[in-house]
Amino acid sequence: MNKKIVELLGKEADSLLNHKAKVPANTLHLPGPDYVDRSYGLSDRPVPVLRNLQLMLNTGRLAKTGYLSILPVDQGIEHSAGASFAPNPVYFDPENIVKLAIEGGCNAVASTLGVLGAVSRKYAHKIPFMLKINHNEFLSYPNKYDQIMFANIRQAYDMGAVSVGATIYFGSDESGRQIIEVSQAFRQAHELGMATVLWCYLRNSAFKTDKMDYHVAADLTSQANHLGVTIEADIIKQKQPECNGGYEAVKFGKTHKKVYSDLSSDHPIDLTRYQVIGCYMGRAGLINSGGASSGDGDMAQAVKTAVINKRAGGMGLISGRKAFQRPMKEGVELLNAIQDVYLDKDITIA
Repeated sequence: MNKKIVELLGKEADSLLNHKAKVPANTLHLPGPDYVDRSYGLSDRPVPVLRNLQLMLNTGRLAKTGYLSILPVDQGIEHSAGASFAPNPVYFDPENIVKLAIEGGCNAVASTLGVLGAVSRKYAHKIPFMLKINHNEFLSYPNKYDQIMFANIRQAYDMGAVSVGATIYFGSDESGRQIIEVSQAFRQAHELGMATVLWCYLRNSAFKTDKMDYHVAADLTSQANHLGVTIEADIIKQKQPECNGGYEAVKFGKTHKKVYSDLSSDHPIDLTRYQVIGCYMGRAGLINSGGASSGDGDMAQAVKTAVINKRAGGMGLISGRKAFQRPMKEGVELLNAIQDVYLDKDITIA
């Protein structure tokens, strides 16, 4: 096993690398070189969608493993360009975003219509493009928590994107409209041969209590995943869970006690496996987000997140701020460290 990975995990190494999950791995549809054949090949996805899914899985350092390492940079809208790029101003230039994804050995680069459109003729044939079609903009005052369509599917197709991404704020007042908009957009994307990736995020003040922020609870995020695959998202992006018991805490909706006794535990791998379970037992791949940059501890945190995702049965990581809010060489090293987890055959499914 890669000694650097063990060192970065520190005191948690034994717990994370040797944990045996409550839900057996043989009940899941796990990533692998033939994942597209097994998980999507018998579905209603058009043949060009299968081809583009395979193209992503055949690109970068993780090519032909069944795993994904994606660089997402849409923070210029949701977190403001200044907040996102001031730590490393070269990334105000869209070309450097794409260069980082290529140099970092990623399977794909996910960004906005403006970013990808600015350099599409130079790079769309060199690395798979994932066009993020909706965003939450924070320039309006007071702030609103809504996803607005900034791009349409035809624009993604015309620039050569192989996939489209969208966010739904499940639990929010606007979620009904967002579900309809994204479902219709995903149908058109599939018709034009592009794969679909859904950011299944939660937004509701009731999900945050004095005790805990249940926006990252395994039970609630898994249900968001389940709603995402219902509208035929091929890949689900979700924040890695940090707690459980959201349904019980907010006393809203319905669940079952076996979710907590039989299908999950307090261990982060079991919590994340329950997210995989929500993705039709892994028929849709689960990629976890890398989270915000916190400085010196980013490398260790990224590797830990990757180990948890892989051992839980996930499909990979989509990590942006940890990579682009530092010099490009260091960003490449961080992306490679994440990828090394998925390349290490000694890090097995729990």
